[in-house]
Amino acid sequence: MRTFTVEHDDVTLHVTRGGTGRPLVFCPGLNVSQEDLAGLLTALRRDFDVVAFDLSGHGRSTPGPFTVEGFYADLVAVMDAVDLDAPVLMGYSLGADLAVRYAAAHPVGALVVVDGANPLPEPFITEEYLPQFREIFGDPDVLRLNMEVDEVRLQILDRWRRISAPVTLVTSTAIAGEDGPERHNALWLDGFDRLMREIPGITATRLPGDHGLVFAHADAIARIVREDVG
Repeated sequence: MRTFTVEHDDVTLHVTRGGTGRPLVFCPGLNVSQEDLAGLLTALRRDFDVVAFDLSGHGRSTPGPFTVEGFYADLVAVMDAVDLDAPVLMGYSLGADLAVRYAAAHPVGALVVVDGANPLPEPFITEEYLPQFREIFGDPDVLRLNMEVDEVRLQILDRWRRISAPVTLVTSTAIAGEDGPERHNALWLDGFDRLMREIPGITATRLPGDHGLVFAHADAIARIVREDVG
């Protein structure tokens, strides 16, 4: 395992690289670090040369703008620094949205999307549900960022249409959990169905459970990635 840093715009990103096989860059989601994702990253490194990093303000990376643009700049900086030839690009949650944006504008060898980048028919966070989400997130910056992500997902089909690389999609059956708000699970399924209709050729798997599938199904996700793009 090699550890190094990537710097951009006064941000220092903590990056690791290890494993053998086809190069794969992993973009994490909001409020998770490489340490949190150790089970999945370890499983992926059995078959891939994995580059992983902490988003700015996460793990061992220094803080940066707490915005979708700021986190996208993190991904671009890492991709520029490692300068790999047609790597697999894999993202989870917010990281999936960032990976789709990158793959829509840059060549990648394959794209793996895990429980994110879903073309929602309407936002999760509406006026009706705003008090509930304020209580869930607590931090107003986290609430604001999630509202920003909602806006990205309302328009994300345009980015999906510009992707030419093979796509593997892994998504949860109930993003909010079986006991979570029925509306949120229904919106997620509607977005998945819309993506399957409008973007042909995606290899898709739905895994039982909620948004924590990267923890509950780490080995299964690594196996899916290995079988599809390894």
